[in-house]
Amino acid sequence: MLCRTISLILFWLACLCLSAQVQAQEQPDLASLVRALGEGSYGQTESAIEALAASGRPEAAYVLEQLAEGNLVSRKADGAVFVGRRDGSSYVLADPLTGADAGQAPRAGVEAIRVNNRIRRAIRAAMGSLTLQSEDAGQRRAAAAAIFTARDPEAIEALDTAIAAERDPAIAALMRQARAASVLNSDRAEAEKIAALDVIAARGDRDAAVVLAPLAEGEGPLATAAGAALERVQARLAWIDLAQNVFFGLSLGSVLLLAAIGLAVTFGVMGVINMAHGEMVMIGAYTTFMVQQLLRSYAPGLSEYALLFALPAAFLLAGLVGVLIERGVIRFLYGRPLETLLATWGVSLILQQGVRSLFGASNKEVSAPSWLSGTVDVMGASLTVNRLAIVAFSMAVLAGLMLLLKATRFGLSIRAVTQNRRMAASMGIRTPFIDAMTFGLGSGIAGIAGVALSQIDNVSPNLGQSYIIDSFLVVVFGGVGSLWGTLTAAMSLGIVNKFLEPYAGAVLAKIVILVLVILFIQKRPRGLFAQKGRAVEA
Repeated sequence: MLCRTISLILFWLACLCLSAQVQAQEQPDLASLVRALGEGSYGQTESAIEALAASGRPEAAYVLEQLAEGNLVSRKADGAVFVGRRDGSSYVLADPLTGADAGQAPRAGVEAIRVNNRIRRAIRAAMGSLTLQSEDAGQRRAAAAAIFTARDPEAIEALDTAIAAERDPAIAALMRQARAASVLNSDRAEAEKIAALDVIAARGDRDAAVVLAPLAEGEGPLATAAGAALERVQARLAWIDLAQNVFFGLSLGSVLLLAAIGLAVTFGVMGVINMAHGEMVMIGAYTTFMVQQLLRSYAPGLSEYALLFALPAAFLLAGLVGVLIERGVIRFLYGRPLETLLATWGVSLILQQGVRSLFGASNKEVSAPSWLSGTVDVMGASLTVNRLAIVAFSMAVLAGLMLLLKATRFGLSIRAVTQNRRMAASMGIRTPFIDAMTFGLGSGIAGIAGVALSQIDNVSPNLGQSYIIDSFLVVVFGGVGSLWGTLTAAMSLGIVNKFLEPYAGAVLAKIVILVLVILFIQKRPRGLFAQKGRAVEA
């Protein structure tokens, strides 16, 4: 028994020693490959690059990156290879495998390792092989995308190895597409190239069309197959373009909805043509700018969430300004629409000039947070995150406003005043208070619209003027006082505008839409969703 125990102990000790020897040999082997980069001809350098790639070691990728950038030098005294950085008349040296400081060497004591186009191609192939086998899924994905773009035939074998080992289906599909693109750019058999066309066509995006288009211009079976594949891709792209145009139209409609929804409330309840409504949007945008600046100065850790703090601040400030305008100007002009229009236009000019005096006439930057940056790929269509957020935000604002009007006493009072002011007053509703609060509510909503618009438009004193006409257009087209009408009108006008712009241009498209709305109002003066109100009953 004792002999068996001793034998087992000796066996494990031998295994540990053997493992230590193997580990000790790995680094010298890699070091010798790095040393070989600086020895002999370009052919020997290329062989060393291939050997480094075959090692699969992550350190090899860094060495090859430095070689590609021309940062590797060989010390003449002993042939050792280092990462060298020029510092006056000498080089600061670092170990290419560990990054450790290796001292300095005079400029005459080192020689830069030369790189030509042949070596660069070998480095690209080696880097592709190394990154395709990386433990990081993001690096493997990026490597497959880079090979697809480069269409490097020398990467086919590395892709075959990587595809066999890949466990992520999405990354494996990208690798197969990269392989197919590389095959189409190689001298492989025509049958294999025709098979690769189906893989590219299944990708179905604009990059696939770029790969297929040159092949479809030739003659023969390959060109015919490439033409058929290109037609399939173009048909899919047509649907993607249609979907993207609809999305852009919905995003524009959401912007119009945000700008017009507050006006729909005030115009519907009081019948006031408020030309200063756009300036409420401007106040909300400048509030966002101020909140962001304050957080950057006093709470930098919270600056990423400046928009969340700006929403209530913009609503309250714009709402307060709206109440002051109603109490100070508009309440004296009810029943006098021309004087109200001129007075609110004057107020808008005063607000614009006040903002110019405080902040200057130049545009102010409101940076987008990281969580609103980037794009989302949906079935091949690239949708920007900030536009998606505005669509969702506008729907949330509309839902909240509808809930306020339908499920609260304040909302019931607003609807009562909207439908019959005299009857509402006779039932004890304080109509002057409702007018002021409704005007404040509409202005506050315009303020939070300014928070959203600060992410897609310039924050300037003229910001509101860009949306005031469109806002009135949406409200009148949808039906005065109707939130459903405002939603339908905003989305309809946004989509129609985006489909007209490619053919008529931005300015002419707006003119065409204005003419169409005027013609529609001639046939249906009360808009899409007519509301009963005091103007109708009168």
